[in-house]
Amino acid sequence: MEDKTCPFKIILGSSSVARRKILSEMGYEYTLMSADIDEKGIRKENPEELVMALAEAKADSIISKLQTINNQEKDEIPTVLIAADTAEAILQRLPIGDYVKEVESTLLITSDQVVVYEGVVREKPANEKEAREFIKGYSGGHAATVGSVLVTNLKTGFRKGEWDRVEIYFHEIPHEIIEKLIEEGTVLNVAGGLIIEHPLIKPYVKQVVGTTDSVMGLPKALTEKLIKEAL
Repeated sequence: MEDKTCPFKIILGSSSVARRKILSEMGYEYTLMSADIDEKGIRKENPEELVMALAEAKADSIISKLQTINNQEKDEIPTVLIAADTAEAILQRLPIGDYVKEVESTLLITSDQVVVYEGVVREKPANEKEAREFIKGYSGGHAATVGSVLVTNLKTGFRKGEWDRVEIYFHEIPHEIIEKLIEEGTVLNVAGGLIIEHPLIKPYVKQVVGTTDSVMGLPKALTEKLIKEAL
Protein backbone atom coordinates (compact mmCIF):
# COMPACT_ATOMS: atom_id res chain seq x y z
CA MET A 1 0.00 0.00 0.00
CA GLU A 2 1.29 3.44 -0.95
CA ASP A 3 0.38 6.34 1.31
CA LYS A 4 -0.92 9.28 -0.70
CA THR A 5 -0.40 12.81 0.52
CA CYS A 6 -3.39 14.61 -0.95
CA PRO A 7 -4.48 18.24 -1.07
CA PHE A 8 -8.01 17.05 -0.30
CA LYS A 9 -9.91 15.05 2.28
CA ILE A 10 -12.15 12.04 1.79
CA ILE A 11 -15.33 11.08 3.59
CA LEU A 12 -16.31 7.47 3.01
CA GLY A 13 -20.07 7.23 3.28
CA SER A 14 -20.21 3.57 4.20
CA SER A 15 -20.19 1.28 7.22
CA SER A 16 -18.78 -1.58 5.13
CA VAL A 17 -15.59 -3.10 6.53
CA ALA A 18 -14.65 -4.30 3.04
CA ARG A 19 -14.95 -0.83 1.50
CA ARG A 20 -12.87 0.67 4.31
CA LYS A 21 -10.19 -1.95 3.70
CA ILE A 22 -10.14 -1.31 -0.05
CA LEU A 23 -9.87 2.47 0.30
CA SER A 24 -7.03 2.01 2.80
CA GLU A 25 -5.29 -0.34 0.36
CA MET A 26 -5.52 2.43 -2.23
CA GLY A 27 -3.42 4.57 0.11
CA TYR A 28 -6.06 7.09 1.14
CA GLU A 29 -6.84 8.39 4.60
CA TYR A 30 -10.49 9.12 5.25
CA THR A 31 -13.20 9.74 7.80
CA LEU A 32 -16.36 7.67 8.04
CA MET A 33 -19.99 8.67 7.94
CA SER A 34 -23.07 6.55 7.40
CA ALA A 35 -26.29 7.50 5.66
CA ASP A 36 -29.73 7.25 7.22
CA ILE A 37 -31.95 6.16 4.35
CA ASP A 38 -34.70 3.62 3.75
CA GLU A 39 -33.04 1.51 1.06
CA LYS A 40 -36.16 -0.60 0.58
CA GLY A 41 -38.09 2.57 -0.22
CA ILE A 42 -35.98 3.19 -3.33
CA ARG A 43 -36.90 0.93 -6.26
CA LYS A 44 -35.79 0.99 -9.90
CA GLU A 45 -36.47 -1.19 -12.92
CA ASN A 46 -32.91 -2.44 -13.42
CA PRO A 47 -29.99 -3.08 -11.04
CA GLU A 48 -27.74 -0.43 -12.59
CA GLU A 49 -30.33 2.31 -12.00
CA LEU A 50 -31.02 0.99 -8.51
CA VAL A 51 -27.42 1.06 -7.25
CA MET A 52 -26.90 4.54 -8.70
CA ALA A 53 -30.09 5.86 -7.08
CA LEU A 54 -29.07 4.38 -3.72
CA ALA A 55 -25.57 5.88 -3.89
CA GLU A 56 -27.11 9.29 -4.66
CA ALA A 57 -29.58 8.98 -1.79
CA LYS A 58 -26.75 8.09 0.58
CA ALA A 59 -24.75 11.13 -0.57
CA ASP A 60 -27.73 13.45 -0.11
CA SER A 61 -28.36 12.05 3.38
CA ILE A 62 -24.75 12.55 4.48
CA ILE A 63 -24.58 16.07 3.03
CA SER A 64 -27.74 16.96 4.97
CA LYS A 65 -26.18 15.50 8.11
CA LEU A 66 -22.99 17.53 7.56
CA GLN A 67 -25.00 20.72 7.18
CA THR A 68 -26.84 20.01 10.43
CA ILE A 69 -23.60 19.28 12.30
CA ASN A 70 -22.01 22.41 10.87
CA ASN A 71 -24.90 24.60 11.98
CA GLN A 72 -24.99 23.06 15.45
CA GLU A 73 -21.27 23.71 15.93
CA LYS A 74 -21.74 27.34 14.95
CA ASP A 75 -24.60 27.65 17.43
CA GLU A 76 -22.50 26.19 20.22
CA ILE A 77 -19.43 28.34 19.53
CA PRO A 78 -20.66 31.72 18.32
CA THR A 79 -18.41 34.53 17.20
CA VAL A 80 -18.77 37.45 19.59
CA LEU A 81 -18.58 41.00 18.30
CA ILE A 82 -17.98 43.72 20.94
CA ALA A 83 -19.60 46.99 19.82
CA ALA A 84 -19.58 49.86 22.34
CA ASP A 85 -21.19 48.42 25.49
CA THR A 86 -23.08 45.58 23.79
CA ALA A 87 -22.11 42.09 22.77
CA GLU A 88 -23.70 40.59 19.71
CA ALA A 89 -23.44 36.91 18.82
CA ILE A 90 -22.81 36.44 15.14
CA LEU A 91 -24.24 33.04 14.24
CA GLN A 92 -22.60 31.94 11.03
CA ARG A 93 -24.22 29.55 8.59
CA LEU A 94 -21.52 28.15 6.39
CA PRO A 95 -22.40 26.40 3.12
CA ILE A 96 -21.42 22.76 2.78
CA GLY A 97 -18.56 23.83 0.48
CA ASP A 98 -16.87 25.40 3.50
CA TYR A 99 -17.28 22.32 5.68
CA VAL A 100 -13.49 21.83 5.72
CA LYS A 101 -11.64 25.06 5.11
CA GLU A 102 -8.04 23.97 5.67
CA VAL A 103 -7.93 21.84 2.53
CA GLU A 104 -8.74 22.51 -1.10
CA SER A 105 -11.63 20.07 -1.36
CA THR A 106 -13.47 17.37 0.50
CA LEU A 107 -14.66 14.40 -1.54
CA LEU A 108 -17.60 12.29 -0.40
CA ILE A 109 -17.60 8.71 -1.69
CA THR A 110 -20.82 6.71 -1.56
CA SER A 111 -21.65 3.38 -3.13
CA ASP A 112 -24.10 0.53 -3.25
CA GLN A 113 -24.21 -3.03 -4.50
CA VAL A 114 -26.72 -5.71 -5.39
CA VAL A 115 -26.38 -9.26 -6.62
CA VAL A 116 -28.22 -10.41 -9.75
CA TYR A 117 -29.16 -14.09 -9.91
CA GLU A 118 -31.17 -15.44 -12.83
CA GLY A 119 -32.29 -11.90 -13.63
CA VAL A 120 -33.54 -11.18 -10.11
CA VAL A 121 -31.99 -8.48 -7.91
CA ARG A 122 -30.85 -9.67 -4.50
CA GLU A 123 -30.02 -7.35 -1.64
CA LYS A 124 -28.97 -8.33 1.89
CA PRO A 125 -30.73 -11.54 3.00
CA ALA A 126 -33.59 -10.93 5.41
CA ASN A 127 -32.68 -13.89 7.59
CA GLU A 128 -30.65 -17.11 7.79
CA LYS A 129 -33.19 -19.04 5.74
CA GLU A 130 -32.98 -16.62 2.84
CA ALA A 131 -29.18 -16.49 3.04
CA ARG A 132 -29.09 -20.29 2.86
CA GLU A 133 -31.36 -20.30 -0.20
CA PHE A 134 -29.21 -17.66 -1.88
CA ILE A 135 -25.95 -19.58 -1.42
CA LYS A 136 -27.49 -22.91 -2.44
CA GLY A 137 -28.54 -21.24 -5.68
CA TYR A 138 -24.96 -20.17 -6.44
CA SER A 139 -23.66 -23.74 -5.98
CA GLY A 140 -22.59 -25.05 -9.38
CA GLY A 141 -23.99 -21.92 -11.04
CA HIS A 142 -23.22 -18.25 -11.38
CA ALA A 143 -24.29 -14.80 -10.23
CA ALA A 144 -23.30 -11.21 -10.90
CA THR A 145 -22.60 -8.21 -8.71
CA VAL A 146 -23.61 -4.73 -9.84
CA GLY A 147 -22.00 -1.97 -7.81
CA SER A 148 -21.98 1.81 -7.99
CA VAL A 149 -19.47 4.45 -6.95
CA LEU A 150 -20.48 8.10 -6.60
CA VAL A 151 -17.99 10.88 -5.82
CA THR A 152 -19.24 14.30 -4.74
CA ASN A 153 -16.93 17.31 -4.37
CA LEU A 154 -18.42 19.12 -1.38
CA LYS A 155 -16.71 22.40 -2.30
CA THR A 156 -17.62 22.67 -5.97
CA GLY A 157 -20.78 20.58 -5.98
CA PHE A 158 -19.44 18.40 -8.80
CA ARG A 159 -20.89 14.90 -8.67
CA LYS A 160 -20.27 11.89 -10.88
CA GLY A 161 -20.98 8.21 -10.54
CA GLU A 162 -20.70 5.01 -12.55
CA TRP A 163 -21.45 1.34 -12.06
CA ASP A 164 -19.45 -1.84 -12.49
CA ARG A 165 -20.60 -5.42 -13.12
CA VAL A 166 -18.73 -8.64 -12.31
CA GLU A 167 -19.73 -12.22 -13.20
CA ILE A 168 -18.89 -14.97 -10.69
CA TYR A 169 -18.97 -18.70 -11.43
CA PHE A 170 -19.01 -21.34 -8.68
CA HIS A 171 -18.13 -24.98 -8.23
CA GLU A 172 -20.54 -27.09 -6.19
CA ILE A 173 -20.62 -25.72 -2.63
CA PRO A 174 -20.94 -28.48 0.00
CA HIS A 175 -23.87 -28.32 2.40
CA GLU A 176 -21.58 -28.19 5.44
CA ILE A 177 -19.74 -25.16 4.03
CA ILE A 178 -23.03 -23.35 3.52
CA GLU A 179 -24.04 -24.10 7.11
CA LYS A 180 -20.69 -22.87 8.45
CA LEU A 181 -21.09 -19.63 6.47
CA ILE A 182 -24.56 -19.12 7.93
CA GLU A 183 -23.33 -19.84 11.45
CA GLU A 184 -20.38 -17.46 11.07
CA GLY A 185 -22.85 -14.73 10.04
CA THR A 186 -20.94 -12.45 7.68
CA VAL A 187 -23.08 -13.51 4.71
CA LEU A 188 -26.13 -12.02 6.43
CA ASN A 189 -24.69 -8.51 6.07
CA VAL A 190 -23.74 -8.46 2.39
CA ALA A 191 -25.75 -8.15 -0.81
CA GLY A 192 -27.07 -11.51 -1.94
CA GLY A 193 -25.19 -13.27 0.85
CA LEU A 194 -22.28 -13.28 -1.62
CA ILE A 195 -18.76 -12.92 -0.20
CA ILE A 196 -16.17 -14.58 -2.45
CA GLU A 197 -13.14 -13.45 -0.41
CA HIS A 198 -14.28 -15.42 2.66
CA PRO A 199 -11.85 -18.32 3.41
CA LEU A 200 -14.74 -20.81 3.55
CA ILE A 201 -16.15 -19.96 0.12
CA LYS A 202 -12.95 -19.02 -1.73
CA PRO A 203 -12.02 -22.62 -2.73
CA TYR A 204 -15.40 -22.97 -4.46
CA VAL A 205 -15.11 -19.88 -6.65
CA LYS A 206 -14.48 -21.20 -10.17
CA GLN A 207 -14.02 -17.96 -12.10
CA VAL A 208 -14.41 -14.21 -11.59
CA VAL A 209 -14.94 -12.13 -14.73
CA GLY A 210 -14.01 -8.73 -13.36
CA THR A 211 -12.17 -7.65 -10.21
CA THR A 212 -12.45 -9.00 -6.68
CA ASP A 213 -12.43 -5.49 -5.21
CA SER A 214 -15.56 -4.70 -7.20
CA VAL A 215 -17.26 -7.81 -5.80
CA MET A 216 -16.20 -6.64 -2.32
CA GLY A 217 -18.02 -3.36 -2.91
CA LEU A 218 -15.54 -0.75 -4.14
CA PRO A 219 -13.83 -1.15 -7.54
CA LYS A 220 -10.43 0.47 -7.20
CA ALA A 221 -9.91 1.56 -10.80
CA LEU A 222 -13.34 3.16 -11.07
CA THR A 223 -13.01 4.87 -7.70
CA GLU A 224 -9.59 6.30 -8.62
CA LYS A 225 -10.96 7.54 -11.94
CA LEU A 226 -13.92 9.30 -10.32
CA ILE A 227 -11.73 10.89 -7.62
CA LYS A 228 -9.52 12.43 -10.32
CA GLU A 229 -12.50 13.68 -12.29
CA ALA A 230 -14.07 15.24 -9.19
CA LEU A 231 -11.03 17.40 -8.37
